[in-house]
Amino acid sequence: MSPTPLPPPVTKPTVQVIERMFTLFEVLATREEPMSLKEISEKAGLHPSTAHRILNDLAIGRFIDRPESGSYRLGMRLLELGNLVKARLNVRDVAMGPMRELYRQIQQPVNLSVRQGDEIVYIERSYSERSGMQVVRAIGGRAPLHLTSVGKLFLSAEEPARVRAYATRTGLPGQTRNSITELSALERELQQARQSGMARDNEELELGVRCMAAGIHDDQGQLIAGLSISAPASRIDDAWANKLKATANDISRALGWAGM
Repeated sequence: MSPTPLPPPVTKPTVQVIERMFTLFEVLATREEPMSLKEISEKAGLHPSTAHRILNDLAIGRFIDRPESGSYRLGMRLLELGNLVKARLNVRDVAMGPMRELYRQIQQPVNLSVRQGDEIVYIERSYSERSGMQVVRAIGGRAPLHLTSVGKLFLSAEEPARVRAYATRTGLPGQTRNSITELSALERELQQARQSGMARDNEELELGVRCMAAGIHDDQGQLIAGLSISAPASRIDDAWANKLKATANDISRALGWAGM
């Protein structure tokens, strides 16, 4: 006897009132100001009495607000629940799956880093010890902002005065003959990063290793982390840039970012 086939995956709620509730949420989310019952029901494709009944029930739970009779908008309870979800989100947890997929595609180490003061801290990495690529910094390792691709992303997001303050404070020490140790050269590098949305490390931290990085943003659009690819200098491929950007954007959207 052949096995019983699995049912097709559910693509919409099986309870009609739940489906209608989702539709009403989506309609209300299209406008910042309150909407009339007539407009809501027309956009949702529901009879006014049906929309009115569901909206009133949602208002009891504060999922919908009624600022005045006959008008509705999304309620504060949704914000409260959204903040609980946001508090649970951890950039490392969100990034792990996309990082592994990017590594699978390019077969080069993929790093996740955050800023702490004047340094970058590596908090996660996807790589294989069989790849032959020496890992430059272990998880928990640190490096100066101006010598790393992710660090340059954070500096590029700063005001010019803060970049100058960083240069004065640190002295822009070098690690290799390629290290950027002059403020004018660093400023040019940061301008390129702003224009392209990516930053690079050309054997500035470690000879023989080049990196490229793209930023990860939170729901407020703030740069909170960077995703980078490390590879032997002779092997790094500019074609990886689009994959890297796409992966960083996927992680950002999972954190609530609404950008591209």
